[in-house]
Amino acid sequence: MAALDAWLHAPLAAQLALAWTTYLVGAGSPGPSNMAIMGMAMNAGRRPALWLASGILCGSWFWGVLAALGISQLLANFSTGLIAMKVLCGLYLLWLAFKSARVACAPHAELRATQAANATPRQLYLRGLAMHLTNPKAVLAWLATVTVGIPAGASPHLAWVVVGGCMAMGIGIFTGYALAFSTPTARRVYAASRHWMEGLLAAVFGLAGLQLLRTSTHAH
Repeated sequence: MAALDAWLHAPLAAQLALAWTTYLVGAGSPGPSNMAIMGMAMNAGRRPALWLASGILCGSWFWGVLAALGISQLLANFSTGLIAMKVLCGLYLLWLAFKSARVACAPHAELRATQAANATPRQLYLRGLAMHLTNPKAVLAWLATVTVGIPAGASPHLAWVVVGGCMAMGIGIFTGYALAFSTPTARRVYAASRHWMEGLLAAVFGLAGLQLLRTSTHAH
């Protein structure tokens, strides 16, 4: 009954809604992770995209749990650790940009689909996991979400309510991208405009990677 009363408390409900909206906008916007899922879904199909999405989702959950525990606040304040994460993520995104650019220039439309088909579920999962674990923006986004959702003097258990709701939304967001962009229509669109779409992915990954490397250099 006490928990129900807390949920029905208007200011608290508004705070939770704001936190979940913050996460929804951040996780649902087409950043590098979602773009990677989209690209995989359109050129390789639903199953590889879902394995990639599962790795990204677990990486997101990892940072969410640390945010709820308050540990990621220490990492955010530890400039050396954050700089190292930015460098790793920046280099990884540049590698993804290179792969997309190579596919954009390849004469055979089946090239990337063949590469994805040869990748094992474990490799796809670890690829997605690595992408999100080395993403410093994920740390800061989770910290912002938890901070927004927990008013001063609130019970520490409220952090788990915020994180739990975000985790549930994350399943819908990341798997939703995999399912929506692996439909026959989406794959036909991709096949018809592969060079342009892979070029766009290369630009997104490249700009994001360079931005992270630039900010890590300025942090010194």
